[in-house]
Amino acid sequence: MTDRQNGMVQSYGYLSGASTTNSNNNNNNNNNTNNSQVVTRAVAAAAANNHHSSRSKAGRGSKRYSVSAFYSMAAEQDNEVEDDLAQAQRQLRELKSKISGQSKKNFVLERDVRYLDSRIALLIQNRIALAEQTEMASHLEEHGDGDDDVYPDDRKLQQFGNLFFILQSEPRHIATLCRLVSLSEIDTLLQTVMFTLYGNQYESREEHLLLTMFQNVLAAQFETSTEFGSLLRANTPVSRMMTTYTRRGPGQSYLKSTLAEKITNLVEHKDLNLEINPLKVYEQMVAQIEQDSGSLPEDIPKSVTPEIAANNPDVQAIIQPRLKMLMEVAESFLMTIISSVDDVPYGIRWICKQIRSLTKRKNPQASEFSVCSMIGGFFFLRFINPAIVTPRAYMLLDNAPGKYPRRTLTLIAKMLQNLANRPSYAKEAYMLPTNPFVEDNKSRINKFLNELCEVSDFYESLEMDQYMALSKKDILLNISLNEIFNTLTLVQKHMDIIAPKEKDRIRILMTEMGPAPSQVARKDNKTIDLSLFSRWEIPIQDLTTALMSENNITQNDILYMETKAIYVQLIRSLPHLSNSGALGLDLDYIAETAATTKDAQLVRKGIKVKDMLRELDDMGIIDHRDRYKLLVEEITQELTHLGNLKEKVLLELASLESVFKTILDHNTYLRGQLESYKAYLQNVRIQSSGAEKQTKKSVGIGVQVSGNGTHGSIGGGQMVGGAGSNGGSGYAGHNHKKKGSGIQGPFKFSHSQLEKDGVISQSTVPESRRPNIYFAFTSPLPGTFIIAMHFKGRDKAILEMDLKLDDLLEKQQDNVDLLDLEYVGLNVSKILQLLNKTFVTRNKGGIFS
Repeated sequence: MTDRQNGMVQSYGYLSGASTTNSNNNNNNNNNTNNSQVVTRAVAAAAANNHHSSRSKAGRGSKRYSVSAFYSMAAEQDNEVEDDLAQAQRQLRELKSKISGQSKKNFVLERDVRYLDSRIALLIQNRIALAEQTEMASHLEEHGDGDDDVYPDDRKLQQFGNLFFILQSEPRHIATLCRLVSLSEIDTLLQTVMFTLYGNQYESREEHLLLTMFQNVLAAQFETSTEFGSLLRANTPVSRMMTTYTRRGPGQSYLKSTLAEKITNLVEHKDLNLEINPLKVYEQMVAQIEQDSGSLPEDIPKSVTPEIAANNPDVQAIIQPRLKMLMEVAESFLMTIISSVDDVPYGIRWICKQIRSLTKRKNPQASEFSVCSMIGGFFFLRFINPAIVTPRAYMLLDNAPGKYPRRTLTLIAKMLQNLANRPSYAKEAYMLPTNPFVEDNKSRINKFLNELCEVSDFYESLEMDQYMALSKKDILLNISLNEIFNTLTLVQKHMDIIAPKEKDRIRILMTEMGPAPSQVARKDNKTIDLSLFSRWEIPIQDLTTALMSENNITQNDILYMETKAIYVQLIRSLPHLSNSGALGLDLDYIAETAATTKDAQLVRKGIKVKDMLRELDDMGIIDHRDRYKLLVEEITQELTHLGNLKEKVLLELASLESVFKTILDHNTYLRGQLESYKAYLQNVRIQSSGAEKQTKKSVGIGVQVSGNGTHGSIGGGQMVGGAGSNGGSGYAGHNHKKKGSGIQGPFKFSHSQLEKDGVISQSTVPESRRPNIYFAFTSPLPGTFIIAMHFKGRDKAILEMDLKLDDLLEKQQDNVDLLDLEYVGLNVSKILQLLNKTFVTRNKGGIFS
């Protein structure tokens, strides 16, 4: 048709600007065209999104570089080297490229399948609404489930899945939220984050994403804090977060394997009293004397001051052996903890490493003891000591310890904490005699705390995790409705900070979902398996950037980590540079050497890292006068932690080959599923149109059939006059369905009739011309409609518009009230009602009888 309007019908399944119309001539419509229309529309929308997603990213400015370009340590190669390592690296890089390309194809196919699936669901819902509404209502009343108001529909579940996919895969959003929420809100949020969003506690991808969130939160906390001493000890959302993290499975397993036996042995000695507080010892002594003799001698007062109690010879005699034994017990606990350094979960050690690194960078003058004190503030105060003080709560004991063992455990925890702190005995002077324990073990505990930090970063593994995730067909999140609703409420509350821009994906999703639902009653708080997926394609190379970019206020930290990562890569690519300086690594020489090689990649990195090194020096984060000592130390540590590069590359290669095969298999599966869905959608459309049930007696509502006197209208209005009428609205209203052709219509309605029945809700047609305007409705194929606007006396339509029934149903679901036909605006619900009544057979069974 010649005047069909472009852009009338959009693919509302996606947020691209793509719009689609069916431009086939009415005479050329065929089944193949119809079968491919929805897929073409979906692919067009997907292509627009892909183009948008792959736009170039400017990074952080002229001297800010993408993190992701530097974290793939195994993918580097020197093109001039042809040894086994170089070949393996080249194969790995090519394989990653293939995986990324194939994943993109799978992403488009998955989106098309979801698109068709949603269309099928809409048509089936329409079938239920028209044909089985009464029966369904009575059926639900009989069962009395009462879930309709609280259980989200399929569309909401998809939106929830989109949102939680972003929250999980881009931890910076949760990191921002953890800093913004109040203390009253933090515990519920942390429960969701630690045990639901990243609840697969032994799966490396989720663990690494969670640790990335910690990195963001810790960096921000260090950046904004003015008092380092109380940084990790104050009761803040961040400290609560760190404590909650230690309660996850790996931390609990470590505590049980390390401390359970020691605590059990101690608790078995129920009568072992190691109290060393002189006042309490005096009170116990007096109570014992009173119990033994029935009364107190006159020279022994019942209550005294702490000073008098401490100077009492009898009290001192009691305390002395207790003190010796207490320090022996504490020593045994300490040795057990120190000897278990290799068993401490990676995540807890990595957090310790971040605390050490951040402390040194933010406070370069900090002494070794101060740095270790910061690490101990987390490891002992937030992890070890709570388990010692309350072993039953940590499932280390089946029953609560007795009075004396409980007090002994508390004293041991205090002594361990004093080891990691600069002890102050002002409030607990009775602990002063334990100071020899602190002094004797100070160097030992500092060595242990530093050893805790000796773990490698996980950025390389995180990239592998993301590749491995591509082979998973579904990421499921077991989550309760209230967890979903509470998270939505918090995101909505802090939207302007989390997603300040209109085009931010979280803002787009939250706008679509509307206000966050209220918390539901416990009986309605069902747990669901939420399928997580992205409606936007995220290339692998952008994932690490997504983890650490825009919302992280500590850009200096990002620059520092980027610089360290590049140097590690350069040295791994050019091993002879590891001996570049007599006093350690010569970073200037390494950068200059890389910048003058014949390898283009190394040249680019050498030039970049020189600028980055200079920028860090200018900002005072590192100092060229001490030969960048801090950075050199961390680079050296990373090189030590990294294993044999060739073995690592070969392992990755084997893993990714398996991933690639899985992705190819999934592609074949998706193609088959897409074809099945296309055929099924066509079948549902045919059923929706009632085409299988049409008979010669079928009459469209609002149509006059010559000779039988049948009349009808929507909303009780009158139909357009029959053929042969002169003037007014007298235009033919016959059903021109051709035998065997499957074409129904045209059915004709006047402008005034549609306006009266509420189908036309807006009109820019001049009042004087409205009597001469009529609309012709035709269905060339099942589920497909053409609306043509005509002026009396003219053969050519003023405009025409193609519609799919599922397009209209989707508009209705999206609460889009108006269908813009350029000169008139049609009410979506009313036009659906009109099409259903006009083109669907009226019988008792409804459209699917």
